[in-house]
Amino acid sequence: MENPVTPRAADPGPGPRRRDRHGRGMRGPIAPPQVPLAASRAEVFADLVQDSVERLERRWPQLADIDFLVLEVPRLDGRGGPWNDEAVPLGGTIPRGEGRRARVVVYRRPVEIRTKGRDERAALVHEVVVEQVAELLGLTPETVDPRYGED
Repeated sequence: MENPVTPRAADPGPGPRRRDRHGRGMRGPIAPPQVPLAASRAEVFADLVQDSVERLERRWPQLADIDFLVLEVPRLDGRGGPWNDEAVPLGGTIPRGEGRRARVVVYRRPVEIRTKGRDERAALVHEVVVEQVAELLGLTPETVDPRYGED
């Protein structure tokens, strides 16, 4: 009886290998890096914060002197002491210190948990950024962004 399948050579030879051993193609990224699918949730969230900051910088050029950070969750051993029964913060501020610029922090996971879609998340991120900037500048959120609080 003759075998209709010819055996594969042990060495595929020079050049790139086109398929894996199961014939499904090489594993790799689903989409190229410039396509939004390749962006992680953390990168998309950081982009939302950056968009909000750029929107405010047009009106408040002094925001260039403030660092904006995204952290996953607030720390338990923060400066305000241990947590109590209050709600988990969505953001915070760190005043300017010696040799350090003022900082606005937005906590990604608490914001994501409270929102359902990208538009709702973008709106909440902007509210958090406006509130924290207002606290640093000693102003009301409505002064920082006249559209604050609008749906």
